[in-house]
Amino acid sequence: MMDSLYVAWHYISFYKIRTLILVACITLIGGLPLMLELILDESEQQLRSRALSTPLILGAKGSALDLVMNTLYYTDAVPEMITLSAAREVADTDLAQPIHLYARFKARGFPIVGTTIDYFEFRDFQLAHGRPFVMLGECVIGHELARKLGLGVGDTIVSSPETVFDLAGIYPLKMNIVGMLTKTHSPDDRAVFVDIKTAWVIQGLGHGHEDVARIKDQSVIISRDEKTVTANAKLFQYTEITSDNVDSFHFHGDQANYPITAVIVVSNDTKSGTLLRGRYVDNKNYQIFPPKEIIDDLLESIFRIKAIIDTVIVIVGFATLLAIIFIFSLSLRMRRQEMQTIFKLGSQRLTMVYLVGAEIAIILIFSGVVIVGLLGMVSVYVPEIARTVVLN
Repeated sequence: MMDSLYVAWHYISFYKIRTLILVACITLIGGLPLMLELILDESEQQLRSRALSTPLILGAKGSALDLVMNTLYYTDAVPEMITLSAAREVADTDLAQPIHLYARFKARGFPIVGTTIDYFEFRDFQLAHGRPFVMLGECVIGHELARKLGLGVGDTIVSSPETVFDLAGIYPLKMNIVGMLTKTHSPDDRAVFVDIKTAWVIQGLGHGHEDVARIKDQSVIISRDEKTVTANAKLFQYTEITSDNVDSFHFHGDQANYPITAVIVVSNDTKSGTLLRGRYVDNKNYQIFPPKEIIDDLLESIFRIKAIIDTVIVIVGFATLLAIIFIFSLSLRMRRQEMQTIFKLGSQRLTMVYLVGAEIAIILIFSGVVIVGLLGMVSVYVPEIARTVVLN
């Protein structure tokens, strides 16, 4: 048998291109379903764990899937806006604690999540460095974001404008990084967390400017009397919030009417959650539901698609197997002289079977090693792959 392996090894070494093609085909057909299974299992785990840890979500009537994906995973699909008054209505029932979120803007491609410190406690965030945000314009960044952008405590990050030409005059906000989270293996690793008021400043609902009472450039002043000073649009607006100018930032109107994307509702107990859901059954503006229901429907659709993909892989695999058999059949035809020489040397016909079997065994071993290596690499990066492929 060792002689057959020796001859087979030298044969496949001589025909390198053919061997590489066979190894690639077997690796693709054998490894692809296993890698797909790894990614889908990780995706299911991430989707379910995030949904199970979130009792209820309150949002505007519309696409429940967009609402869940934006609230739990900070995806690009922004649901219909609601107002801060929705969170206050939940708090007034004394049945649950509302945690409001505003996940709409981005900074260098990463989501900015406007919320409160209550959200840190709810998700059990741990800080690797720094502290939580306490002042307008401060932010806490996720572990993966910090690694990819090379940022840390003391650095700054600038929000990205929603459009190239912002006619509303909303300028990017330069935010100070005061904290960095430990790795959570969740979408939080890729997020920039700010106070909800900082998110409103990014939108342009809050702003700061020079003290008009002390301004030296009189061309900015439209009118002045004993009580008020009115300035024109030439008045400089800040795009960075510091300890020196933070007092000049203010908001106009009732903040209860300011926008948020969703409210995470943490009910006091199961009964309180059921009672609260009952209050919104006939509500025309809001919907409230456990995100697990939506994620279960999504996973059902994903695995239905996976079943179709598996069927396609089986068909392609069968076709590849037939092609491999065809290649070996042609190879045997081309090796007739070699076979005749072996027989003339006194070898039995079974010797050729051993040689072909040894060639197949060596190719399968090579393919198996490559598959194990690929699976090892994928398993290391599978959490990030799952977030990129399924959650983005």
